Amino acid sequence: MHIPDGFISVPVAAATGVISVAALGVALGRSQVAFGIRRAPILGLTTAFIFAAQMINFPVAGGTSGHLLGGTLAAIILDSPWAGTLCIATVLIIQAVLFADGGITALGTNILNMGLIGVWVGWVLTQTLQRLFGGSQGRLPLAAGIAAGISVVVAAIACAIELALSGTAPIGIVLPAMTGTHILIGIGEGLITGSVLTYLAKARPDLLPGEQQKFRGWLVPVVSIFLIAGVLSLFASAWPDGLEKVAENTGFIKLAENVRVIVPTPLADYSIQGLGTIGTSIAGLIGSAVCFAVAFGIAKVVKPKNA
Repeated sequence: MHIPDGFISVPVAAATGVISVAALGVALGRSQVAFGIRRAPILGLTTAFIFAAQMINFPVAGGTSGHLLGGTLAAIILDSPWAGTLCIATVLIIQAVLFADGGITALGTNILNMGLIGVWVGWVLTQTLQRLFGGSQGRLPLAAGIAAGISVVVAAIACAIELALSGTAPIGIVLPAMTGTHILIGIGEGLITGSVLTYLAKARPDLLPGEQQKFRGWLVPVVSIFLIAGVLSLFASAWPDGLEKVAENTGFIKLAENVRVIVPTPLADYSIQGLGTIGTSIAGLIGSAVCFAVAFGIAKVVKPKNA
């Protein structure tokens, strides 16, 4: 759902950019109280994992693919929607700057959709469903999976509205197209989110809220990120993602070709020129490492004053 340059008008890009910057400022302040340096490894590992997982597009119906957005998963693992917002925003910024994935001019819009709407809808719905399910930790993967799937659809609706406000496509066309496509992608999001939380609850409960003061080591999470970014990313679906497919079907895909802000980078499109598939693996590993380093640094910045 990464919006490229050209899809969003200047007023919409400016408005969403201001909202996102303000929200990130608040998130930094709130995370200073809710998060802190003692959990810096969790923030770093979660951010690296989300980056790696987003490299893997899974196929859905009609020649369309989707990938994990990860907002709900990040908020739950970090036990804070504010920290979840920082996590997803970090991923999106690094993707746009180092990998030319998502437009620079649309960065604020992407952060709003995935880092704010996606995170907060998933978090609030998870808490609500958990109360309805009786608050059992065993039901957390189910509640989070449902919430994650719905959060993708809500983020897609927000994207459709932004496209319509920009004059990119009529609301009567783009809204049902984006909603229908992302319902299918949301199912995949829900399954992945529930599966990851189920695994963590059984194998690494120290990575879940309430147990993170007993962090048991780096080997398993680091190896997992290495395998996802360096190996599984090679098997990602080549089909266009939900937004790209809608753009092709409705005819506004050409706007991305006409307007593009290019940041010189040797890692554009998750590849390294001349290295073929191994370049994708290297790019994925570099991106994961950068995400970890930046997120770990953020945790140092936002550590509680009494830490």
